Amino acid sequence: MTAEVRLKAGEAWVFRTRVEQEAAARFTRLLSAIAAFDPDSPVPELMRRAAEDEKRHADLCAALAAGYGSGAPPAGADAPIAPRRLLPREAVLYEVVAACCITETESVATVTTLLAADAEPRVREVLHEIARDEVGHSRMGWAHLAREAAQIDVSFLSAWIPAMLSGTVDDALFRAAPPEPSELLRHGILSSAQRRETFVRTLEEVVLPGFAGHGIDTAPARAWLAARAS
Repeated sequence: MTAEVRLKAGEAWVFRTRVEQEAAARFTRLLSAIAAFDPDSPVPELMRRAAEDEKRHADLCAALAAGYGSGAPPAGADAPIAPRRLLPREAVLYEVVAACCITETESVATVTTLLAADAEPRVREVLHEIARDEVGHSRMGWAHLAREAAQIDVSFLSAWIPAMLSGTVDDALFRAAPPEPSELLRHGILSSAQRRETFVRTLEEVVLPGFAGHGIDTAPARAWLAARAS
């Protein structure tokens, strides 16, 4: 393994550690908020389990990062990401959709793509465990959206999906990137081209059809994607 690969792999797993830590904190906060306005919902209990999953994932990612010579990241602070102008219940839905229907669904696709490659044994073990749980986290978000769609008007989300997408990926993902070592794939890192292809495919084939199925206009999201793809 070259020094460049070791450094990039370590940085990637440090980043994932922080993402998992933040997800655990966010789910813990959101489960209480959902229980307050929908006490009969099964989603808070699913979120409690998901928060525990994410804490375990963070430990696994941190261990991999350490194996590449990278230290643990400082604990990230959990903060609401919904626009302030939204009503409290709408703000919770915004966060669940962004964190689960988009981010967790995209995570499942990314991990699945990585598992199709010839990853290092320890990396593969961690990816398998994350993949198993992230599927449930994605479904949890879609379950909450379905429950809310039956009780309130969720069409307001249409205008906010582009902001959610911008919070999920950087615009740099859609720009040409310099050559990257192919060996990175064995250490759980997709190339920029692979990440872009996975993101766009999942958005077009899973996420946007899912929103449309709940009566959410996907035209703003498709315009956001078209502007970057061009």
